[in-house]
Amino acid sequence: MKEWIIGRNPVMEVLVTKRREVFRLLLATNVEEKGRVAEMTQMARARKIPVERVARDKLASMGENPQGVALEVSRYPYVDISDITTLAERKQEDLFLLMLDLVQNPQNLGTLLRTAEAAGVHGVLIPPHRAAEVTPAVVSASAGATEHLLIAQGNLVQICKELKKDNAWVIGLEGGEGSKRIQEVPLKGPIVLIVGNEGEGMRPLVKETCDFLLSLPMLGNIESLNAAVAGSIVLYQVVLERQKD
Repeated sequence: MKEWIIGRNPVMEVLVTKRREVFRLLLATNVEEKGRVAEMTQMARARKIPVERVARDKLASMGENPQGVALEVSRYPYVDISDITTLAERKQEDLFLLMLDLVQNPQNLGTLLRTAEAAGVHGVLIPPHRAAEVTPAVVSASAGATEHLLIAQGNLVQICKELKKDNAWVIGLEGGEGSKRIQEVPLKGPIVLIVGNEGEGMRPLVKETCDFLLSLPMLGNIESLNAAVAGSIVLYQVVLERQKD
């Protein structure tokens, strides 16, 4: 099955990482081959990927702000959870895994994936059903960060239980009763961070697998943060804690 990736950053990252099969590159008729566009076309032609000129209206129909480029590619290449743990072992680093429990908004998913990639996570786990997947909209929202990430689909509860056997701390981002301040939660060592659904948070069974529930201090008048914003803050708090060593 094929799909279209649009936007200069996402298209460039797909071409650079070479994880997907690429079928053709479309350029709007009035786009000049200079800068990033020139780099794209050079990479495409070096790999014998057809480069075609099309009307700008055709690209505009593919999604919001295509910036004059579109790339026809294979579906996103999900990995197995073992590929993620193996990457941590190969880098001789404590596991750093982001789990997303039924995050449904593509923009939120893209934002979290972009932050996760920048924060150096070893991978991301999402459920196989009832949650946003890595679609072209998510690729665009992540500015192409998806193409550099190892993303797996699987049962969050089962995988948490297995990772806990290897001494991973499972930390759920959740306000309310039983949650601890960020200063009270261990953010060093192997870490699995779970961010729940935008409206309802984590499902009960997922929540029960957590070693700690973490809440961020809310010092203003609003009661909570957007899931993507809160998750991004905690991802970087883990980074800061690890850099203290």
